[in-house]
Amino acid sequence: MNLDECNVSELQYIKAENAKLPYSPIFRLKLFIRRHLGMKNIQKFFSLLDYFKVKRNDMKVITIPTQPLKAGDIVRVRSKEEIEATLDSRRKLKGCSFMYEQQLYCGTEQRVFKVMEHFVDERDLKLKKCRGLVLLDGVMCQGSRDWGRCDRSCFIFWREEWLERVKNDQS
Repeated sequence: MNLDECNVSELQYIKAENAKLPYSPIFRLKLFIRRHLGMKNIQKFFSLLDYFKVKRNDMKVITIPTQPLKAGDIVRVRSKEEIEATLDSRRKLKGCSFMYEQQLYCGTEQRVFKVMEHFVDERDLKLKKCRGLVLLDGVMCQGSRDWGRCDRSCFIFWREEWLERVKNDQS
């Protein structure tokens, strides 16, 4: 088989005169950091970057309601723009990521299923405490655009800052 006929794009670079893949300097730096710093140090590094990050003038300050949310409360998921104004450079708020799949629920009204106090982090299999995280009734992950469809149906974590109380059915 001729190398020029190959469908794999990277194989075109593997020839006698050019044995290395053409990685950019940025990619090589990221790879070096990933290999030599470890995950915990990378998280500390990004937290430090976020600490020194200059605040944008158009950022909105969203406050948590005075009364915490509880199971059964009806909430409205804030707009995509309001939520993105709360996120840092890694698209996180207090460690909780805002995923592309969550954008589908922006502007909708949902019922609070449960207020979380603990969860098992499957990355390191540890039980972790949390505050300000809520599960919404029937709002489950069906997979992601990066990984594809998934039939596991895990609940999506929502920060209280991303939700706005509409009414309380349990009063």
